[in-house]
Amino acid sequence: MSSVNLDAIVREDFGKGAARRARRDAKIPAVVYGASSQPLHVLLPAQETTLAVRDRSVELVLNVDGKEVKTTVKELQINALSRNIDHIDLMVAA
Repeated sequence: MSSVNLDAIVREDFGKGAARRARRDAKIPAVVYGASSQPLHVLLPAQETTLAVRDRSVELVLNVDGKEVKTTVKELQINALSRNIDHIDLMVAA
């Protein structure tokens, strides 16, 4: 399994407007789910993330506030018209 390192920013704003602003700024909203932790809402760089998730079995290593979180792709939400990624659900890798 291949591994890709990405810098993630913790999301402060939520909702439709905040997600649209993030996409306009070339960021993809994402949620990281873990077995025993609270969900972590992050923003990922659009270009690097899109190239990385072409292979759905890729392991994404997120650098969040100086901490590494190893994740795998659980679900992608793709815009029907533009074919861009709207949202990503990630699971913490064991």
